[in-house]
Amino acid sequence: MSTQRVFVARLTGCAVFDPVGDRLGKVRDVVIVYRKDDPPRVIGLIVEIPGRRHVFLSIGRVTSIATGQVITTGLINVRRFQQRGGEVRVMTELIGRRVQLLDGSGRAVIEDVALERKRTGEWDVGQLFLRRPRTSASPFAKGPTTFAAWAEVSENQEPGVPQSAEQLVASYSELLPADLANTLLDLPSERLLEVAEELPDDRLADALEEMPEDEQVQILEALGDERAADILDAMEPDDAADLLGQLSDERTEELLELMEPDEAEDVRALLQYEPETAGGLMTSEPIVLSADATVAEALALIRRHELHPALAAAVFITLPPFETPTGRFLGTVHFQRMLRYPPHERLGAIMDDSVDAVAATATAAEVARMLASYDLVSVPVVDEGHRLVGVVSIDDVLDDLLPDDWRTRDDASTAPTSGGVA
Repeated sequence: MSTQRVFVARLTGCAVFDPVGDRLGKVRDVVIVYRKDDPPRVIGLIVEIPGRRHVFLSIGRVTSIATGQVITTGLINVRRFQQRGGEVRVMTELIGRRVQLLDGSGRAVIEDVALERKRTGEWDVGQLFLRRPRTSASPFAKGPTTFAAWAEVSENQEPGVPQSAEQLVASYSELLPADLANTLLDLPSERLLEVAEELPDDRLADALEEMPEDEQVQILEALGDERAADILDAMEPDDAADLLGQLSDERTEELLELMEPDEAEDVRALLQYEPETAGGLMTSEPIVLSADATVAEALALIRRHELHPALAAAVFITLPPFETPTGRFLGTVHFQRMLRYPPHERLGAIMDDSVDAVAATATAAEVARMLASYDLVSVPVVDEGHRLVGVVSIDDVLDDLLPDDWRTRDDASTAPTSGGVA
């Protein structure tokens, strides 16, 4: 008889604590193994620890699963999780799978899985929460739901029919872009592509921007041409240019032709620069205003939620036109300085013209020295005519200076300080 039941969809995202209350990470998935005559057995949890690394937590180390939290013995092996043969991840591989009900009532899709704790302390797969095919022609209608025990269904995934990834995508909705990228890269390759197909363009674009270049190319090339162009449209121009720079000239031109003209124009402008220069690192969409604009106008622009924090730290003053390449670059007004003046103050009266812009041909090392010397988070980039063509932010420089594999390295410094190491 079961003494406790937990649904995986609710368990995913729960915080994991050691016995003294120190937080170790978050649950990202549940690992099970199939058995011949019994329901699958739970062998552990996949936990995301600081540093965005996914590690394995044996179910034997779990002392309690309560509302919104998992309590452990404090012993966690901090090596990156590697899936072994015979292991199945519930959120990643089981949810969304099609099954046949053995009572003859038809097919259904697994939407959630209940884990049940036995009196022996072991955890098994209990009931499955299923959704049957919809009976209405309305695109907004959903099929009826039902529960079934594991023994009451059989798996019948048809060859060539992709496993539904809707539930998995929904579970990723709250992840930050870097966490989403890391989570996607932990999926088996086929499942990764299934999830990528289901993700909205902007979410997939955000995730791609946080991935190593090889993985970016692999995912982009697996998408159809039209979808690939839509994803590039949704990416920041500098990130899109970096990604296209990994492709052949012919393939790059094909995708640029499919992109929105304005977005493609920005990317083409960036592709003319060498990757290791300020022009190759910059984004071409900084906030540009005239000297007659007011503090209130500038603050309204940097409040936009979609704006990257480094780009929101300052606005750049030029002569018209105010789209890159602009008129002559005049100076910078930093966010902190704006806060010291009334809303009606003209930006031209408070701009900082003491820090020079860098040339588009400047090296990445020169840009890094400029940022470090003046404690900046971004630096303006100008062409030969001293027109503003873009801005290099500190994260662009860090991406260039860090090792190519920095996103996936298992450095000891990323391990949590609380809890032991098994």
